[in-house]
Amino acid sequence: MTIPYVNVMSIRPHIESLMSPRTSLVCLLSLALVGCEGANPSLSEAQSRTLPSASQLPSGPVPAQSVAASRRTAITTAVERVAPAVVTVQTETVERVPVDFFEYFMGGRSGERRNAGIGSGFVVRADGVIVTNAHVVAGAARVSVAMRDGTTYDATVVGVDESNDLAVVRIKAQALPVAPLGRSSDLIVGEWSIAIGNPFGFVLGNNEPSVSVGVVSAVGRNLAGRSESGGAYIDMIQTDAAINPGNSGGPLVNASGEVIGVNSSIYSPSGGSVGLGFAIPIDRTKRIVEDLLEHGSVRQPWVGIRLQTPQADNARDAAKAVAVVARVVPGSPAERAGVKVGDQVVGAGTRPVRNPFDWEARLLDIRVGETLPITVRRGGREVRLSLQVTDAPEVSAQKVTVLRELQLITLTDAIRQERGIASSAGALVYRISERIRDEIGLQEGDVIAQVGQSRISTAEAASTAIDRYGARGPVFLVFERNRQYFQTSFYLR
Repeated sequence: MTIPYVNVMSIRPHIESLMSPRTSLVCLLSLALVGCEGANPSLSEAQSRTLPSASQLPSGPVPAQSVAASRRTAITTAVERVAPAVVTVQTETVERVPVDFFEYFMGGRSGERRNAGIGSGFVVRADGVIVTNAHVVAGAARVSVAMRDGTTYDATVVGVDESNDLAVVRIKAQALPVAPLGRSSDLIVGEWSIAIGNPFGFVLGNNEPSVSVGVVSAVGRNLAGRSESGGAYIDMIQTDAAINPGNSGGPLVNASGEVIGVNSSIYSPSGGSVGLGFAIPIDRTKRIVEDLLEHGSVRQPWVGIRLQTPQADNARDAAKAVAVVARVVPGSPAERAGVKVGDQVVGAGTRPVRNPFDWEARLLDIRVGETLPITVRRGGREVRLSLQVTDAPEVSAQKVTVLRELQLITLTDAIRQERGIASSAGALVYRISERIRDEIGLQEGDVIAQVGQSRISTAEAASTAIDRYGARGPVFLVFERNRQYFQTSFYLR
């Protein structure tokens, strides 16, 4: 039976005259059809003519063309605009494992295990430039990119910014579909957000990207706990669109079909999506991509301020700590601007600074060469200062290459105070290959204080001592890490 349509709005003028204390809502809705007990029976002829008759009410199924038209929404249009530019990033890493010598001599495993990894990315330039997460390509011996139609290309890692969990890879291709980039500075909490990527990779059978929909839950989120990739994230977009393993590096899209963020992490006690996903804002991503394409690395902005470390047992208490200056590096932009130890930073640019997370978030969005206005609270009054942002001091320092895969720089007072290093002299490890790191045990940021019996005062002295001791036997190193001293030894070959 076809249920007749009742135009409730057409009977609205008669509510007062038709209702009595006993009239129910069901009665009101059925009034135009059968009347009801307790209603005012004195319905005028003029009033009755305003109600539709049964012959005037629509009946039968809704037209097929209306259903088809209703299937197309802003979300489907946005997906059609971006999805062709979404790719699958495949990686292969080589892991060292203990060797079973009996098995090895019988032709078994050789002490290496190859692991496959997978993530997502999106094309930002038609000539093959692709954005993904740094943790997707971390440690990869081989990277390839699969397009939506299954076409696969070998990829080269152009550059990585681990602090922001972003990477740029390139493939040899032309005329690729490009994802339109939007803005993240004017996001509205509650607006649609669409996560596109390849969760769980080829388990799902093909390269067609998956789509999940939610809203922008919050902006400026600081994820102090552990995430899918194990990192800490500052000033992120939060969304409840489902993000699962394999979505990392894919785009977060608004209802206009513009990329507003790079899906990067989830907060989950179970490992699966619980509606707490986080994306790197696209405004920051644009700046980092430009640096990686132009320089191969990101120019880290530096102002020479070190804040007090919050004395807190958990992330909630740490977020309540104010941003108090603990150290001002001599000769730094902060010293030249007049920042003093004990100042409380309460504003940076146009944004308030409520805690150390807010300060770190602001530093992520500035560029070398810019002027950063800050407001500090000093002695009960607010003082406004301007900082001229420069490169970190180690960037401009002279580099000394050792063992072809190890770059050292001479430790200076500015570097020492900026990094909180205890040693008064030494050679800072600026760059180190993964092979040398694994074999020697050094890491970027370590300070070589002694080689053999020789105290080290410069990078050149470290290089000379390593060559001298290495020619006679093992090289013994003493180095500082996190204000503690360790030692290691190795042979040159």
